[in-house]
Amino acid sequence: MTAGHARQIVLHLALTAGAILVLLPFWLMLRTSLTPEERIFEGSLLALSEPTLDNYARVFAEVPVLRYYLNGLIVVGAILIGQIVTCVPAAYALARWRFVGRDLSLWLVLLAIMVPFHATAIPIYVLLAWSGLIDTRGALILPFIGSAFSVFLLRQFFLSLPGSVFDAARLDGAGPMRLLVHVVFPLARPAILTFCLFSFVSHWNDYFWPSFVLRSDHAATVPFGIVRFLDHELGGDFGAQMAAATLTVLPLVLGFLMAQRHFVSGIALASGQVD
Repeated sequence: MTAGHARQIVLHLALTAGAILVLLPFWLMLRTSLTPEERIFEGSLLALSEPTLDNYARVFAEVPVLRYYLNGLIVVGAILIGQIVTCVPAAYALARWRFVGRDLSLWLVLLAIMVPFHATAIPIYVLLAWSGLIDTRGALILPFIGSAFSVFLLRQFFLSLPGSVFDAARLDGAGPMRLLVHVVFPLARPAILTFCLFSFVSHWNDYFWPSFVLRSDHAATVPFGIVRFLDHELGGDFGAQMAAATLTVLPLVLGFLMAQRHFVSGIALASGQVD
């Protein structure tokens, strides 16, 4: 065995151990959600015996999961559309346009990335309260229409594109809007899908902001709505709690599995590792 083969074996063993460490909590969550309540702590925690869907039936019977799903999809979808409309043109302008204040604008974007959202939560809450948007879906959507991280990610991707593509489009008579729609958006599809996945995961899982601006479960998203029921209806029923947690992460897992090829490609392109 050569030294190269030995390094490959060690590397694969380390990656396997890391994968097991990361996936083990998810397996325990799924295993608990499929186990009858009286058998959760019996036998091996790694083995699944006598699987049942009773825990899921109880969650659907006592928790308005479908309403939370609908609210979550509306909120996440509106945020995604808003970010695409605002962040893609902003990133393209910072990467390919020359204008007075471009460097200052880039520094402001970087500064916005470094400022934690929690530091601006109270001023944003005050503005929403003045607007009468507290306890509405608008309070969950409007603060996130712009995303400094998405602007910076897309800007780095646009910098990796050859300038000759944009020059050729301009020679063909393409104006700024036509250039954006017919050149920028098609070329940026992997990067856009990447930041869409980041945005989806972030806002689907968000509990802090909904708990800050919601007073009821009328506009509740999945994490906020389910947590409200964990302390009351589900109580100490670990099987039902894990079933609720599984339903929370299920759309994220499915979304990543469907978009993983574009996700990896977008990350590689944004970092300049793929031609």
